[in-house]
Parts: sequence; C-alpha cells; structure tokens
Amino acid sequence: METLVKELEAYKQSLSAEEKVKLSDAVLDKLYAVYPFNKFEYTISHLIAKEIISLNDYLQIRSEYIARNRYLYLFELAPRTFGETWGQRHLMELVEEFEVPSKDKDPDYSGQYDLMLEGIKVEVKASRAVKKVGGDTLANKALTSNSKSKFDMNYQQIKPSCCDVFVWIAVWRDKIDYWVFPSSVIQEPHDGGYFKTVHISPQHRKDSPEPTCEKEIFEGQIHINDRNYAEFEPYRVSARDIYGKIKELMGK
Repeated sequence: METLVKELEAYKQSLSAEEKVKLSDAVLDKLYAVYPFNKFEYTISHLIAKEIISLNDYLQIRSEYIARNRYLYLFELAPRTFGETWGQRHLMELVEEFEVPSKDKDPDYSGQYDLMLEGIKVEVKASRAVKKVGGDTLANKALTSNSKSKFDMNYQQIKPSCCDVFVWIAVWRDKIDYWVFPSSVIQEPHDGGYFKTVHISPQHRKDSPEPTCEKEIFEGQIHINDRNYAEFEPYRVSARDIYGKIKELMGK
C-alpha cells in the first residue's frame, strides 16, 4: 500500500493547485467508501480524467500492485481458518501424496500431527509476516518479502515429539516460503539440534520437549522475526521440492 500511495502522490504533482486540493488527504479521508469504491479508485479516476495517467499507466500500476499483494487475502483469514484449513489444504494441493491421518492408517493417531506422507508423520504450521507493532488489522500490518520493517511471525502449538517432519509456511504479501526440517532439530539439544537464536517456549502441557508422545505432550511456540529469519534458510525449499525433501530427510 505504501508503494501505491507514493506512486499516486508522484502523479498528483502534475495537477493544478485546484485539482490537488480535490485529491488532498483532507478530502480523501472524508470519502465514504463502499467496496470497490474508495479513495484509490477516486484518485485514479481523477488522474485519468485529467490525462495525467493513461489507461496503459493504470494497467501497469494495477499489475504491479497485484504482484506485490498476491497473498494479501490470506491476512484477512481468521487464525484457525488460516493455520488449519488453508495451510493444510494448500500443502495437499501442492503435494498430492499427502493424506489426512486417521486411526485406520495409524492406530495410535489421536490428532497429534496434521498430515501423513507414505507413513511419515508431518506437522504443518503457517504464519504471516506482519509489522511488529500493536493494534490495527493483520491486513494493514502485512509486509512484502523485501520490507525493511521489523516483523514477527508466531508458530504455535508445536509438538516436536509427535511428528517426524515439520513443514512450516511463511506467508508474505507477495510470496510464500516453505521450510521442511526434521522434528529432531527442535527436540534434541545438540549441535545439529536446537536453533541458535530461535527458541521454543512452552505453550501448553509439559514444559520440556521430551521425545515422547504419550499422555502429556510437550507443546510450544516459536517466534520468527527479522533478527532470526535467516536461521531457517538451510531448510527453505521450493513448493515443487517439498515431497522430495521430506522423503530425503526420512531416508526414503
């Protein structure tokens, strides 16, 4: 949104003083907006009418805006709808081999993990990159992947002892990142285990990530932000490589 505002402000400099007043913040902020009619539609219409921008200019602005905000709609979903419904369905659309677990496929299954892939237990987590500020809606705080703003993503209800592999999804306004890594990266305290700066903190149930998935299950959360995001780079994969990476991690 910031980029679009700057672009329109630059075009408005070619207007007469009288026309600038008509498109001033004082006027635009008082406009009554009903989707899809809002201050941006109002501004662009004026600029086209005054021949400040052409139809081709408008189409270019539109195309670039859509590219920058391809996944903005995901920031408007409710947390459960986003994390469980969209996240898991999205992965199943990318990898047709994923299956919904059940007691028929795994007699010990009781909701501990999210998906199965040829016998491999997979836990799926998704989060959205937003400005690290309070208040406002997620959509208004949503960031593009090249943003310099401080951001935060919270991955919740992580149960490292109950799955073989994690698939985590990081959603930006303009792209989606995928991380695939073994559960041992979180639950085993050795050089190849815990992340150096990314810490899992207890959220529910037991307070230590013991390698058991019986009565009391450790369940924690991890915050990923602008300071530690790069630590996940070794685990980042493209959408088309998710299946292969999971199989590779499990030696299959």
